[in-house]
Amino acid sequence: MIEAHNIEKAFDRLPVLRGIDLSIERGEIVSIVGPSGAGKTTLLQILGSLDRPDRGTVTIDGTDLFALTQKRLAQFRNSRIGFVFQFHQLLPEFTLIENVALPAMIGGLSRSKAIAKAMPVVEYLGLSERISHRPAQLSGGERQRAAVARALVNNPAVVLADEPSGSLDSHNRDELHRLFFDLRRDFGHTFVIVTHDNNLATRADRMIQLTDGRISSISKPSINI
Repeated sequence: MIEAHNIEKAFDRLPVLRGIDLSIERGEIVSIVGPSGAGKTTLLQILGSLDRPDRGTVTIDGTDLFALTQKRLAQFRNSRIGFVFQFHQLLPEFTLIENVALPAMIGGLSRSKAIAKAMPVVEYLGLSERISHRPAQLSGGERQRAAVARALVNNPAVVLADEPSGSLDSHNRDELHRLFFDLRRDFGHTFVIVTHDNNLATRADRMIQLTDGRISSISKPSINI
């Protein structure tokens, strides 16, 4: 489903990724771990087409991302890739439901149709009683679940998460981790997750260790939750 071949990236002539080859199957939950500076976030951004590699290719469902025009790439990213970041990145002036519906509106739906599309996702995540609240009125766990709902509203092929539980307390962190596996079970979503959280990393189907811009190991911990 995701194929990355010979990904290289440098910043100011400093190599960050050094020939990454990676294949991810549909419905997998894959964690990417490693020390700070190993290239984890850079790799995730390239897989999500938020950054371009200096060399190499990324395909998702057979589409070569970097062969697309900028317009087509933006459309593909909006419709086929969901993003969850460490900090929720919700727009403070919008309500929860408006934030969740935003990718659908960017994709061309009217506000009313986008909100109608967002409602089942919000209900699944247990946020239906909070739809009119703005981010400042939500708990940390609610804000991050809203961010997950926003990532899912267009039914993407893959969800890319960068330290998604890094800003949460232990209770909300565990709830968010369980949510990823529930979503995979119920809807078949694919997740690629950069994390320093060993508890989450070892629950993945595969754990990919990056060291100095290279894949140093791939393991299958598969601790069920």
